[in-house]
Amino acid sequence: MDNGNEGFASGVSNPLGQYTDKPNRLLIISLLAIIVGVMAGVVAYLFYYLIGFLTNLFFFHRFSLQFISPAGSHIGLWLIMVPVIGGLVVGVMAKYGTPKIVGHGIPEAMEAVLFENSRISLRVAILKPLSAAIAIGTGGPFGAEGPIIQTGAALGSLCGQFVSTTPVERRTLLACGASAGMAAIFNTPIAAVIMVIELLVLEFKARSFIPIVISSAIGATMHILLLGTNPIFDFSTTDFGMPAQIPFYLLLGLLCGVAAVVFSKSLYWFEDRMASIPVNPIWLPAIGALGLGVIGYFHPMILGVGYDIITSILRNHYAVSILVAIAVFKSLALLISLGSGTSGGLLAPMFMASSAMGALYAIGMDRLVPIAHLAPGAYALVAMGAVFGAAARSPFAFMMFAFEITRDYNAILPLMIVCSIAEAVSRAWMENSIMTEKLARRGLNIPQSGYETDLLMNITVGEVMDRRVLTIPKEMSIDEISRRISTRDHITTGHQAFCIEDEKNEICGIITVGDIFQAMNSENANKITVMDAGSKDVFTCTPNETLYVAVKRMVEHGIGRLVVVEANNPRRIVGYLGRSCVFEARRRRFNSEYVMESGYRKKRT
Repeated sequence: MDNGNEGFASGVSNPLGQYTDKPNRLLIISLLAIIVGVMAGVVAYLFYYLIGFLTNLFFFHRFSLQFISPAGSHIGLWLIMVPVIGGLVVGVMAKYGTPKIVGHGIPEAMEAVLFENSRISLRVAILKPLSAAIAIGTGGPFGAEGPIIQTGAALGSLCGQFVSTTPVERRTLLACGASAGMAAIFNTPIAAVIMVIELLVLEFKARSFIPIVISSAIGATMHILLLGTNPIFDFSTTDFGMPAQIPFYLLLGLLCGVAAVVFSKSLYWFEDRMASIPVNPIWLPAIGALGLGVIGYFHPMILGVGYDIITSILRNHYAVSILVAIAVFKSLALLISLGSGTSGGLLAPMFMASSAMGALYAIGMDRLVPIAHLAPGAYALVAMGAVFGAAARSPFAFMMFAFEITRDYNAILPLMIVCSIAEAVSRAWMENSIMTEKLARRGLNIPQSGYETDLLMNITVGEVMDRRVLTIPKEMSIDEISRRISTRDHITTGHQAFCIEDEKNEICGIITVGDIFQAMNSENANKITVMDAGSKDVFTCTPNETLYVAVKRMVEHGIGRLVVVEANNPRRIVGYLGRSCVFEARRRRFNSEYVMESGYRKKRT
């Protein structure tokens, strides 16, 4: 029964135990983050070279671990059938292994965080990288980052399931694995941290931030140790033309926002069309792969991850006709194949298509305005970060990503301008991001507000407490208090408890309405006092404590109210904190965010 029992504010032992704060937990989770970072780095290394091995095996008929593009293959019409083989294998794995390998990885990690208590199975940790390596190694136009992010997340989740952790700690370890996986592939540890905070953790607190930073740093270190110090994309120094070219970047921001919306909506349109084909779902990846193979036969540059192609675009090595072919056919190949339900990442292919679009924009504007002297490589880089950032609703992460792969501080200002505008356009035209649309279609409620400090930490009890306290003397009988309730002498407060006071007007107990009704059923109700039916132990808080601390105390003890007492006198009542007061704090935040106020308010007289 909820009777409002608690010891006085001077510190009460927690009878439940599980809510007790343990300062050493952060240290333990940070140590586990190191282990997760190492594991994710090793898996990323194996995944990277498994793709190389399969690419060499299927397209060049040789045994080699060299990471190579399928574009140089000379296997003729067999080039059409190789992706189909990969599609068939992935279809079988999704059917008889786990359907969670389907897709580009990040939405599945988000689903685990939001709806599955951050639990990912061992089967996913094994089959996701294997299926993605097969899809990419047989020519799939996908990136390695999405699958390795999901795989790293699975490793972190499994670590959190292996040892005793809270759901929040398990979520942190899941995010550690995801950030380490991304950092291990791209050697972009800062962007990896920001991305998992924006997409997976949805909070900015030391309990998650510190382990994620550690794990990401470990992942980047593993990249250096296993893959070398060379960046994934070799970007030459270029002139970003700031501040003279700001108008061109403003227009590019609008273009990138539109591109993000069009691509996101197109992906799910293709997914719907493929799902409507009246065949067993096991065949769908092969059908999509057949379309990929036909496109790849005429434009082999779109096959595979395409890191080398992206580098060439950034270094302005391609003519307009090639850039057009890359932008159009890479996008089309990705939409058809990924929409069919295969396994692969979005990041690299969207980078390739959007960087080609950015380079084309710079070349076109340079011809319209010859004195502009726009550098195609600069605009390719900025568009590359802006389109994916806007589509994923993670602009800050991909501002930093583009900066980290260039190490050129001059890229920061145009990245900030273009990414921000693209994000605004995306939010205006898309209810869900390319990551959350998949989950929303399943009827799952996805938080869209981003990460923020807990509201309850910024409000004190004194700001929202009810100063109208219902007090009764300890000698009052149950009959009398029941008559008071029936005649509504306690009107307007809506409280569900009465504070019992002694002769000194100090609190000595509490009685809830439930306690009163229970005592009324007794044969001696006229002889039972409120002290007999109530409790001498009282849950209290002080006006200067935060609402977070007060609500935590309620949750720990399963109660719905606290008596507010003076800080210097824990028996002197000054207020009452109930559930309605907590709702009042939330109402204030809603009002401050959504209720419009006029720019001028007439002063009250």
